[in-house]
Amino acid sequence: MPDFSPLEHTLGHVFSDKSLITEALTHRSYLNEHREYAGRHNERLEFLGDAVLELAVTDFLFNKFPAKPEGELTSYRAALVNTISLSESSQALGVGDFLLLSKGEAKDTGRAREVILADAFEAIIGAIYLDAGYAAAEAFIAKNIFNKIDDVIARRAYQDAKSRFQEAAQEKRGITPSYETLGEIGPDHDKRFTVGVFLGEKEVARGEGKSKQEAEQAAATAALEKSGW
Repeated sequence: MPDFSPLEHTLGHVFSDKSLITEALTHRSYLNEHREYAGRHNERLEFLGDAVLELAVTDFLFNKFPAKPEGELTSYRAALVNTISLSESSQALGVGDFLLLSKGEAKDTGRAREVILADAFEAIIGAIYLDAGYAAAEAFIAKNIFNKIDDVIARRAYQDAKSRFQEAAQEKRGITPSYETLGEIGPDHDKRFTVGVFLGEKEVARGEGKSKQEAEQAAATAALEKSGW
């Protein structure tokens, strides 16, 4: 196994149980390619970390914005914990350099890479929670996620990408965007959808996701970036 101590230093948490950080960094594809490997992939830790992350962010926003209604707080939370945000935090910590992946997955770029990095970030949260408790996990989340809130508000990133792109398209082009599913691959438990966003007959951008809704949001995000809106 690789030496994960440099990453532990960056994370700000040295694991008492080293198997937890190893599991958090192990993608399912690695097990499929290394049948001799006795460890587990990170999906259970991701499931746990997702719940810890949502609680910590909810508590942070609830206390930071005592006058904000539930709807706005929900939008703020979604912007802080979406795939793009988590993958950016994961990449900033250098998590991608330590992931245990199959050779094929290691070559992934774009949206597929973002999903892997975001999932690993949640798995690391789950691992820290099991290793040292909620306070340690919350401190990690505070350091890497809470500080994004001012930028989220300034950029209106709390408004979902589809809504922002629709507003911009109607204002600048007088057209309401439409979305079309262009493909889907994978088994039922691990589907990956590709969706295109169109202005009239013209395809503006594409996005991928685990659901059609997620793929539509990814397509809208790509369209906003491509259009400079």
